[in-house]
Amino acid sequence: MNGSTTKTAASILASLQLGTPGTAAPAGSEEWWDKEWTSGIFKESFAGDVWLGPLGLEGDRVADLRVHGGMDKAVCVYPVEHYAFWRGELGLPSLPFGAFGENITTLGPLEDEVCVGDVFEIGEAILQVSQPREPCWKLSRRWKAKDLANGILQTGRTGFYFRPLGHGSVRAGQPFSLVRRPHSEWTVSRSTRIMHHEKGDIAGAKALSECPALPWNWKDTLHHRCRSQAAPAQRTP
Repeated sequence: MNGSTTKTAASILASLQLGTPGTAAPAGSEEWWDKEWTSGIFKESFAGDVWLGPLGLEGDRVADLRVHGGMDKAVCVYPVEHYAFWRGELGLPSLPFGAFGENITTLGPLEDEVCVGDVFEIGEAILQVSQPREPCWKLSRRWKAKDLANGILQTGRTGFYFRPLGHGSVRAGQPFSLVRRPHSEWTVSRSTRIMHHEKGDIAGAKALSECPALPWNWKDTLHHRCRSQAAPAQRTP
């Protein structure tokens, strides 16, 4: 379906979450996760219309702009389908939507079905998949599970990010549809494998770095990898 503009069957925006940075107070133990820390990961579900602008959802903020936020990470997405696994893995049967710091919890396509560059309509907004999510240590800290961030990466249950292409209101419960897929070869799953698990695949790294929809920080990392692993040039006598 490379370059196609034909719509697919709709998926659902199952839950929408907003949050602003807050500081978690020390819990009184010696564990690293019980120390005071600040994060925007504590998001709560919102049922009404929310304006989605160039930097994400109105009323949502991140704490560390060096690694979160911006146009390429404006909206964090996580699939409903992964919750059953993590509820069992973490022993938290009531793990709520938004538990992974996502703005949007989706019911529909997973990482091996979504591609970098995919364009979706959600409500009035037009959104493009920019990259897989790279989970950070704050997820582990929130749920007191030191291997959670790595487990998310290793299992491929990463989620992904949207960059806004067209602004407008969105709300929980809305269907959304894929309207264009320009890079069908670059599923979120495959992109994650190239970036994090198959670092010896230089041909794959070069090809992924040339995907026009990929953010520049990913391109730079992949370009550097290709250069550093290239065979040294032969000196002439």
